[in-house]
Formats: sequence, C-alpha cells, structure tokens
Amino acid sequence: MNIASVPELCLQLISSAFQRCRASDDLCRLSVTLRRSPLSNLVRVSVSDTGVGSCVEEFEALKISREALGAGIWDGMLSVTTTGIGDNVIHHYEMNLQEAVSERRMTWLPSNPKNGQKFSGTEVCLSIFESIDDLLGEVTRFFQKILILKIPNVLIQLVAEHGDVSGSQYENVFLANEWRALPFSASNLERIKSGLEDYVFKHGNTLQKKCESCFSNWDHLKVGTGVACHTESRRYSESTMEAVIVISEISDLASSCMRTCGSKTEVLCFKDFSPCPVSQSSVKALESIDWKSYGLNFGGVVEQGGYALLKWENLPPNVQIDISLHHYRNQVTVQSARLKMQPDQKLVKKAVKLALNDLKEKNAGVFLSAHALKVRNCAPDLAKTISSLILCSNDSNFRDECFSFLGLPSQGVGSELVEECIKGKIISVIEMNDREQPHRSKEDPSYLFEDYHFQDAGYQDEEYECEDAFTAMDI
Repeated sequence: MNIASVPELCLQLISSAFQRCRASDDLCRLSVTLRRSPLSNLVRVSVSDTGVGSCVEEFEALKISREALGAGIWDGMLSVTTTGIGDNVIHHYEMNLQEAVSERRMTWLPSNPKNGQKFSGTEVCLSIFESIDDLLGEVTRFFQKILILKIPNVLIQLVAEHGDVSGSQYENVFLANEWRALPFSASNLERIKSGLEDYVFKHGNTLQKKCESCFSNWDHLKVGTGVACHTESRRYSESTMEAVIVISEISDLASSCMRTCGSKTEVLCFKDFSPCPVSQSSVKALESIDWKSYGLNFGGVVEQGGYALLKWENLPPNVQIDISLHHYRNQVTVQSARLKMQPDQKLVKKAVKLALNDLKEKNAGVFLSAHALKVRNCAPDLAKTISSLILCSNDSNFRDECFSFLGLPSQGVGSELVEECIKGKIISVIEMNDREQPHRSKEDPSYLFEDYHFQDAGYQDEEYECEDAFTAMDI
C-alpha cells in the first residue's frame, strides 16, 4: 500500500488494528495513545489491539512516499510487539520503512515468555514531529467513519496527553452499539444503515452527542438501501457493493443549527470494512446517474478530505442527503488471492440507484422525477373535473358505483371529500408509475380505483420513462 504522509500512515496502522479486532471471535479493545514530549513537539504514537495478532508481511509491504520521508518529521522506524493466540512468546522487532521494500530488513529483539497464558494482540509505536492537536483531529475524524460500520465486538479508546500541561489529558471510549444495540447476527447492510443514521444524528462532527434541536427520534429519517454484486467477471466474482442513502429534514424551529454540508451530500466510502478515499470510478459512477429522474438537479462532485460532496441546485435548505458506499469481498476471495480491488463503476451506479428506488418505494412522494412533479401539479384540477362529472350525473347506479370504488358511502358525501379522495388516488398512481418497473409493459394501464402493485423482480440499468398519468388511468 502506498502511503502519502505520516498522518496517513497512522490511520493505516489504526485500520489494520481494527481489522485484527474484527477478525477475532472475542470482544476486543483498540487503543490509540498520543503523547507529546514535554521538551519538544515529538509525539509518540501507540496503536494497540487485542485482536488476532499481526504478521510481518503487512508491515513489510508498506510503501512510504519520498515526500513523507523527506519532510523531516519522522525517522522511519516502527516498533512492533505482537503475539498470536497459539504463540508461546511475545515477539518484539523494529523495522525501518525508509528502506526500499525489496531491501527492508527487520531487527528482532528479545522476546518475552507468556508462561502458558492464552491471549493475542499487537502494539505498533512510532515517534514523529507533528502537532498533537492536528493528529488528534485526524484520528477523531477517522473514528467517526469507523463507527458507521458498527462492528459490535470492538471497543475503541482514544487518549491524548500534552506532556508539559497539567491536567490536559484527553480520553474517550467509544462503543459501536452505544445508542441502538444491534444483535451480533445483524448483516453488514443493517449495521452500516444503523451506523449512518447515528452519524447523521450527530451531524458528522462529534462522536457521541446527538443534536436534540434537529431530531427528537429516528422517525424523522428516510432511509433507502441497495446491494449490487458481481457474479460474472472472474476478477469481481465475489465483490459486493452496499449503498445506504439517508434523507434528514429539520423543522424551521431548528434552522439556526448549522449542519455539516448544507446543500451538499456527503459520500462516505469504505473498502473491506475500513474507511477509504473516494475512488475515481466511484466519482464517475455518481456523475453518470440520471439524477433528474429522481427530481434532483445535479451540480457536480467536489472531492474533499477523502470523501466526495455532491452539489445540488434545488435542495431545500432544511433537507440534507447523506450517502455511504461499502465495497467488500467475501472471506473466500480475501484468503485465496491478494487482488487490487477497485470499485467497478457499474457496481457503484447500480447500488446507488437501487437505494434511490428503495427510498421511493418506502416513502410516497420522495424523489419524484421532474415529469411526475409536473403531472402531479395538474392532479387537483383533474380531480375537481372528475368529481363534478360524478356528482352531476343523473344516473344513481353510476354514482353509487363510483362512490363504492372510492370507498365512500353512497349518501351524504360532499364534493370536497369526493375531490380529495380522487386527488389522492391520482397522486398515488403518478407516484407508482414514476418508479422503475422493468418487467411492466408500457401498454399495461395503472388503475385508478384498484390496489395494483408491481413486483420489481430484478434490476435494469435503463431508466423507466414515466407514462402520462392521465392517459394511463382506466376510468
């Protein structure tokens, strides 16, 4: 793996420790400690975990850029202490990452006996000349993203100590299930869905505090999910892309509360259960989606801080959209081959579109296309016309049959009630026709007075063109 800076190396070491904890069958602790020397800006960074134990190869493969090594903030030395559950001793060694990978050698140090005890874990240490506050900010933001994954068996501890300031120690402990506990049997998608909801409630800018002025409960969120898999290409035969989209809306009473992105959508990316920068293939996939078919005027993508911001030109000021993308392989592929996994553009696009369609399916009136919105604006006039035709008819059997279709009593019904009932059914048909329905023929009508539900049996990449709702209704 290519590392562009020393802070990025620290985050990679944390990510590796997190993976060792995730792979363990037991409850694990991941601890990150930052200690500044009282006599200089030298910061000692310690990343320790009680996971499955590390292997030498993961450190030997690290590649540090010349710019990072030439900045003069680090001597390139890593100190590693590790043991596996089946080891009889605790291993110690050092490695100089300034050396080329092909020439890199480790220095083995004396080991310690475990005296028959059964445990595993790893600690990696390095010392750098870096602002402890800046580094603490980087680590904190990284943990914000890790918590979205909501891995239940990992407890995270973060400690920062300013060596020359009395009482300046910062310490925090974070739990994945701190707010809403999920069962250990929950799927990856259920976890990241719940984790993104938590992230939205915290506005992405704090690790523990929920903004009570914006949200009183989770019912204020609209959530859609989509899963896309590659099963044909050998390279991506085991790849899965999961997309979660959350729409949050705050009341006018909370308008003074400034949220993170405003009229932009934050896209958080994960690869193999670890935060990662947004890839160019993911950016292209997001740019290629026909956002207008979901009633959104797309204004482009801005890449910032390892994630992407999607700009909107018509998003109401009190509405925010957040998206997470998780690309991973199953365990068989991970163990059988060390492949460079780049998110496939079609895979990202498919998962996001499925999540958008899921949102439309669950929430009436959400993400309607521009065409559907235009047709829906005519619904009141059409409902008024149909209501007048029914009520003005001298055929009592016709009126009774219409009232029966509408679910209304045959006597004592006013024009306003009939009009509202018809308008509701017209809007329902318009919203139904606006969804992607790949197996429905355009000749098939949508019935105004019947509960007709279309089953989406699969996915097609082509957009479904909404029919004119007026001509599609069987009246």
